Amino acid sequence: MRPDTPADHTTEAERLLRTAAQYPEDHEPLVLQAAAHLELAGDRARASTLYDDLLGAPEATVDNPYLIKSLKAANLWEYGHEAEARAIIDGIRAAGPLDAAPWQVAAETLEAHDELEWAHDFLSTALTLLLAPGEEVPYAVQSLLTGRHRVRRLMGLDHDAWDELAGELHTSPVPLDELHDPKRLWSLGSSDPVELKAEITRLRAELGTYRTALSRPFPVAVLHWPEEELRELLTAYPALTEEYVDRATHLDRLETALRDLHATGTPNLGIVTGTVPSYEAFAASEATPPATPGLLPQYATTLAARGHAIPWPPSRTAACWCGSGETYGRCHGV
Repeated sequence: MRPDTPADHTTEAERLLRTAAQYPEDHEPLVLQAAAHLELAGDRARASTLYDDLLGAPEATVDNPYLIKSLKAANLWEYGHEAEARAIIDGIRAAGPLDAAPWQVAAETLEAHDELEWAHDFLSTALTLLLAPGEEVPYAVQSLLTGRHRVRRLMGLDHDAWDELAGELHTSPVPLDELHDPKRLWSLGSSDPVELKAEITRLRAELGTYRTALSRPFPVAVLHWPEEELRELLTAYPALTEEYVDRATHLDRLETALRDLHATGTPNLGIVTGTVPSYEAFAASEATPPATPGLLPQYATTLAARGHAIPWPPSRTAACWCGSGETYGRCHGV
């Protein structure tokens, strides 16, 4: 049952924190979920404490420090600590993280508090950093384009190239300009049946977009084994040799699978990296022998759900996902 009351959210937060203590490898995402439930319960001070605890951990144990900071800033602003929130958001912009999530959370916080010019600058900075000219827009970056389009509509600015790109990537039957029309609120108070019907259509389109995003909360991920891990895996479980053959075949099959998925229009693709101890622990939790090939995609999905996926495709000039030391473009000929 989904939590509906503050007490329900507090109960769910406590459950998540107990689970985080039992599974240290998933500590960060579970604590972030617990903090979100505490915010919904109205216990924003305790949520901030959870964010502080995560940020106070050794840097090597924190996967997404800037995301945690952006969530902390959003929470602080909601319960009266605006100056501290602003300072954190300034720090995120100065640091320039190469992940879309903290930029999006911080920009939406600014937009929610009518800091439209700052939100616009924030999103423009993020896109300049994360969007390489001429390359395909990564799935995670598309929401930044959409958010910037919405902010610019609220500011009454004319379309620019990024607005046009946002419109091209928009898949809803209702155009993005119409969804982001600042005058939409007027139609909610209208007695004109035509206006009301049009607004219902727009709301349904937005709901469909949200449902699509929620149905894919983590990437469709393929499983990558580094060279030493693959050697150890096949030595321990020879039955998996047919699945992987050797390192070169494994890398070729992985890249081919990703390109095939991409060609069919599958969004939000990613790569997760396996380790033998982690895989063996997962197999034990599933009460299934590690040599079972059908367990491998389940393991990949679980790693992706835990937030361990690296988005694909990377930029042509980025370091290749396979660990070759070459750029992705040079390594895979793109």
